[in-house]
Amino acid sequence: MELFSYMQKYDYEQVVFCHDKASGLKAIIAIHDTTLGPALGGCRMWTYSCEDDAIMDALRLAKGMTYKNAAAGLNLGGAKTVVIGDPKKDKSEALFRALGRFIQTLNGRYITAEDVGTNVRDMEYIRMETKYVAGLGEGSGDPSPFTALGVFQGIKAACKEVYGSDDLTGRKVAIQGIGNVGYNLAKLLKEAGAELIVTDIFEDNVRRAVEELGAKAVKADKIFEVECDIFAPCALGAVINDDTIDRLKCKIVGGSANNQLKEDKHGDMLQQRGILYVPDYIINAGGVINVAAEFEPGGYRKDKATRKVEALYDAVVDVIEISKRENIPTYKAADRLVENRINVIANVRNNYIR
Repeated sequence: MELFSYMQKYDYEQVVFCHDKASGLKAIIAIHDTTLGPALGGCRMWTYSCEDDAIMDALRLAKGMTYKNAAAGLNLGGAKTVVIGDPKKDKSEALFRALGRFIQTLNGRYITAEDVGTNVRDMEYIRMETKYVAGLGEGSGDPSPFTALGVFQGIKAACKEVYGSDDLTGRKVAIQGIGNVGYNLAKLLKEAGAELIVTDIFEDNVRRAVEELGAKAVKADKIFEVECDIFAPCALGAVINDDTIDRLKCKIVGGSANNQLKEDKHGDMLQQRGILYVPDYIINAGGVINVAAEFEPGGYRKDKATRKVEALYDAVVDVIEISKRENIPTYKAADRLVENRINVIANVRNNYIR
């Protein structure tokens, strides 16, 4: 890929390639924007089919974090790390400590945290080499329950708009990806009276949801065709695309996955089909809100972080209102809200301080 052309087009600041022969580390750190503050974004580990896919994932996710952090009202920029490897086979203390040393060289421009394929223990290894890591056991901990809580609140807000009530009793929710976030979301939905249809590439995850939550399981490719009220993508991105969009049989798309739209046109297509899309970086901001609470005066407080995550209900309502008022798709409404905040703060920070 033509990396510098892509960076120029979407205004990225920095891409760091990390390699350590001893541990086998191969990672990419993408920093998109630090206008609002140091860039915060998780560390993902995945078995990418090629290096270009890993680079593109890091870039897309980093930009998403800029928008997510800005939309959540945080004074943080956006970045992401992707580690190339199988999270079930290739992890080691040495690998994450090597990554920690690379993060330390950025001297606070980037703060990492848990993401897909990584956990609190991995972050503790990184912490041995750098202080620029969040989401540790003694801090905010695992962000997954908070991400799930934010998605739950966003789904309720969307239901209020589409169905006239945010009561989820009897609502059918199809969840694609039933890992840490997806499972916590499923528990909240079950407690609220929803019916669950689930799928995942890992059979153990599906089995747990079926046995513990009474979910109905379907094959991975069939989840798009399920008759449901809400489709919740909670796995990887680009699942709303030319191949899947006409198969959807729902009125709402809202889940925790990043970059759910493969292209902007797919957001337009959802609106044309009468499907309400809840922009991913709005609805899935709960985890980063919880992690960012570690940096607030007085330190981390779970009750305060929880209240902020629950307020994502109102954030979704605001995006829907902008969409209706300006007659634009919700993904454009969310972008407008975020870009306005970044531009205003950028101008404020132009003021000279001796």
